[in-house]
Amino acid sequence: MASDDITPWLPPEDLDRVRRQVPMLYVDIVPVRVDAQGQVQQVGLLLRVTGDKLTRALVSGRVLYHETLRQALTRHLEKDLGALCLPRIPLSPQPFTVGEYFPTPGAGFHDPRQHAVSLAYVIPVDGDCQPQQDTLEVGWFTPNEALLPEVQAELVDGHGTLLRQALGHVGRLQ
Repeated sequence: MASDDITPWLPPEDLDRVRRQVPMLYVDIVPVRVDAQGQVQQVGLLLRVTGDKLTRALVSGRVLYHETLRQALTRHLEKDLGALCLPRIPLSPQPFTVGEYFPTPGAGFHDPRQHAVSLAYVIPVDGDCQPQQDTLEVGWFTPNEALLPEVQAELVDGHGTLLRQALGHVGRLQ
């Protein structure tokens, strides 16, 4: 197959059919601000309108056909935080955990559209982060603030669990 034959997007009807039959690969990203010693000082959470309520979410999205993980991580960070977010993607991106989303509520992480497997990362960002597309705000929280019950309650579909796992992974879960 020539490289010209590769298209990264499926038409909506084909994507819906595939989502009903095949687990999809995603990335979940916890954007963080770190100090000079590399300690996480702040966690970035997206504020969005979901249905009729405000929710918080991690940066998340699908890995496209023929896209490297580095490219997917950068694309989703820039899509949600802006082109000037300046992410520091590791040379060899290794997820801190793997999340498995199911269309059935209560079966772990939840995505009503599909069964998806997500590689989860903690990625430092150094630049100017501005809300993009359907994001109303990028909120920056200290690790302790991010763990407050009212913040955790705003995180949907398992993102609260992923955030706690991320903070544990970087030694900031208290």
